[in-house]
Amino acid sequence: MPTATLKIFLAFGDPKRLRTAELSNWTGKAVAGPRSEFEKVLEREESQSSGVYFLVGVDPDTNKSTIYIGEAECIKDRIKSHLSKDFWNNIAFFVTKDENLTKAHIRYIEGRLIEIAKSADRSIVMNNQGSGAKLPESDREDMEVFLEKMQQILPVLGIDAFIQTVSRAENATEKEKLTCKIKNVVATGYLTPNGIVVLAGSEAVLEERSSAKKWPSVMIQRNKLIEDGGLIQKGDKYVFAKDTEFSSPSSAAAVIHGGSANGLTAWVNSSGKSLKELQNV
Repeated sequence: MPTATLKIFLAFGDPKRLRTAELSNWTGKAVAGPRSEFEKVLEREESQSSGVYFLVGVDPDTNKSTIYIGEAECIKDRIKSHLSKDFWNNIAFFVTKDENLTKAHIRYIEGRLIEIAKSADRSIVMNNQGSGAKLPESDREDMEVFLEKMQQILPVLGIDAFIQTVSRAENATEKEKLTCKIKNVVATGYLTPNGIVVLAGSEAVLEERSSAKKWPSVMIQRNKLIEDGGLIQKGDKYVFAKDTEFSSPSSAAAVIHGGSANGLTAWVNSSGKSLKELQNV
């Protein structure tokens, strides 16, 4: 993504409350806030415009983030219709300051955002499917630029659903490969801004160790990976079926080890230096 200057306005001085975000030399504008202040969010003049909105929360059963992506010709009216849904606790929406987003534009953006979020697989997408819209080539390219700008702002607003896992090809040229071993099990990965990616083909122990009780949330994640086919049993070990991102080196190591693990010492580079040693240089 290109470099950018981001301007954030905190309406009440609190970064978790009502705020707006804009990029320099861009007509788009974001407004965000907690559900507890949705009335203040919808009092904003921007909410009467057409645009795309996001309802974000956490699924209580899986503890995984959830997101609903919608479009509306009047953001304010549409969001009021979602008050009966209890999964979301934060709201954000994007409009343009020049009001140049047509119905077709916002339907196209909504469809692409649903597609991107499902591909990233960071959140449970509550939409069944996006409406989508066909656009002339020039309009489509303009909307792709708009989407790129939105994706620069969304993580700053606390919405990570659209961040893609760095590709293996990019990793090969830009990322230092790390290794995590225990007994006859070997896993490889690389650090990312969000934690660490364990590469497909990496291994994990078959049986959990007694220390697993110290990491109940990590073991829930491990069991979920097994249930969803992210970890597949092959002989006397599990194998990662796809590149899998973890929030920290320790959580990844714990899943691989089947019990408690210090990621700073468990992960080493090709020279045998641990993450702890590398970060203390």
